[in-house]
Amino acid sequence: MTKTAKRWAVYLGIITIGVISLVTSSCGVMAALAPTSTPTPSATFTLTPTFTATPTFTLTPSATSTFTPTVTDTPTITPTPTITDTPTITPTPTFDFPDVTLLMNANCRWGPGLAYMPAITVYEGEHGLVHGRNPNGSWLYILPDSWEKRCWVSASVVEVEGDIFTVVPYRSPLPYTTFINPPENVQASRNGNQVTVTWNPVVVKKIDARGYLIEATLCQDGAQYDTAVYTETTSYTFIDYTNCSGSSGGKLYAGEKHGYTQPVTIPWP
Repeated sequence: MTKTAKRWAVYLGIITIGVISLVTSSCGVMAALAPTSTPTPSATFTLTPTFTATPTFTLTPSATSTFTPTVTDTPTITPTPTITDTPTITPTPTFDFPDVTLLMNANCRWGPGLAYMPAITVYEGEHGLVHGRNPNGSWLYILPDSWEKRCWVSASVVEVEGDIFTVVPYRSPLPYTTFINPPENVQASRNGNQVTVTWNPVVVKKIDARGYLIEATLCQDGAQYDTAVYTETTSYTFIDYTNCSGSSGGKLYAGEKHGYTQPVTIPWP
């Protein structure tokens, strides 16, 4: 039994004793007051239990419940891409190179003149396109249908369709060889209007030799012009005046079947 239960037992005992004592005292008093001549029946006391009301408890909610609605994500709107119009491509016009047709069999050379070695032979009736020219248009730099490279032909051996002056003057590179050395001891002397250029011979097999090439700028008739000469000897004399505003000069090459050596600048007097 717990302490609390024990206390309640004690309290109940005390209350019971009190009630009995009260009843007993009441009986004695009533007996004394009653007249003796007429006996009165003893009073019977009925104990009516007293009920203690059970307290009613009202539950007060500690807090008003608030219902938070479930948040639904708003879908992200993907912007519709702007359609950009595709620009209209304007085709670049293709340049129409002049056409040539060979009037006879001819050599197509590495440079614009008879002094240059032949590259290939082109034949009568063959077609080609003009891709360049020398300044006065007397030699044309063509691409023959029969070859993948370009070379030079004289304008006198072709029939031209179109205007050759729609193409620009051009100076093509010469084929280069390392099988022989450039000329040595190159000198030049002047005697009035004559300039003589000399050099030592270059050693080369006779079957492979292609002589020597000189590209020179000369002064004649008060104007300068460019020329190219071929020789198999080791000297060459030019006519060159001194009354032009520019300077004369030249370069010397040795040639063999594969091409030309590096040029040697002539010490022009």
